[in-house]
Amino acid sequence: MAQVLELTGVTKKFGSKDIVRDVNLSVSSSEIFGFLGPNGAGKTTTIRMIVGLIKPSSGQIKVCGYSIRNDFKKAMANVGCIIESPDMYKYFTGMENLQHFAAMDKRITRERIDEVVEMVGLSHRINDKVSTYSLGMRQRLGIAQAIMGRPKLLILDEPTNGLDPAGIAEFRHLIRKLAYEEGMAVFISSHILSELQLVCDTVAIVSKGRVVKSVKVNEIAQDMIVEWYLDKPAKALEILKERWNIDGEQTRKNSVRAGIGAVRVEDINQMFFNEGLIISYCESHGNSLEDLFLKLTEGDEIV
Repeated sequence: MAQVLELTGVTKKFGSKDIVRDVNLSVSSSEIFGFLGPNGAGKTTTIRMIVGLIKPSSGQIKVCGYSIRNDFKKAMANVGCIIESPDMYKYFTGMENLQHFAAMDKRITRERIDEVVEMVGLSHRINDKVSTYSLGMRQRLGIAQAIMGRPKLLILDEPTNGLDPAGIAEFRHLIRKLAYEEGMAVFISSHILSELQLVCDTVAIVSKGRVVKSVKVNEIAQDMIVEWYLDKPAKALEILKERWNIDGEQTRKNSVRAGIGAVRVEDINQMFFNEGLIISYCESHGNSLEDLFLKLTEGDEIV
């Protein structure tokens, strides 16, 4: 896969204080990359440097091979972003907001606007005023705005803040679609460990301005054991074996346990649901992103 974003030795000083220190990372096309750390770890400062809102004190940032220092316009032509929260005119309709933004970029056609509206699932409400939208709908409208110019890189800063569980699930589905079907590199900054583990392919753990480790999410869960409490355990075992070649065992009358390796728990749950199984709940045992975070940062607080 092509490398879309590359940071080499990026440092940002404010006075004598290092806010970001010697950050090195890369993100490829069709990759969902998580930037994980507590509030104050330097995540937003790093994003602001990537999009050119502030200059690095040292180091190199490239987007699609273009240096933001030497080829800023060419680099930014490949970037769509939402920093903090989508900035919308609340008394415009969703469509009016998108048309207003599109007027600043001659590449964006009406057909492209309609395409992204469909992509983010807002066709039924796009002509309503943004003031009537839920937080999740505003977030989807913001993503529609960010991707209208067909960026190679989509940057999202704390995108699930304030969303309810249904909104978070919709967000995960949309991000996977953009990465795996549209080929975008998606860079997500967050302090919510569980959400990044569910949606990301790779996570960089940030502590006190430094990237202390980058890791593939499927490598974290190699030893994870999951137990499901559901209505049809025999059917669940059959699905695990046929779909993922996972050998599970029935542990109680209505429960099944299995080591899932690199398979996502939510993918298994979705398959069970599609096959008509009713899950009461499931629980996991083993490594998690939280375990790794606490080990590497010595308990650096997530707030």
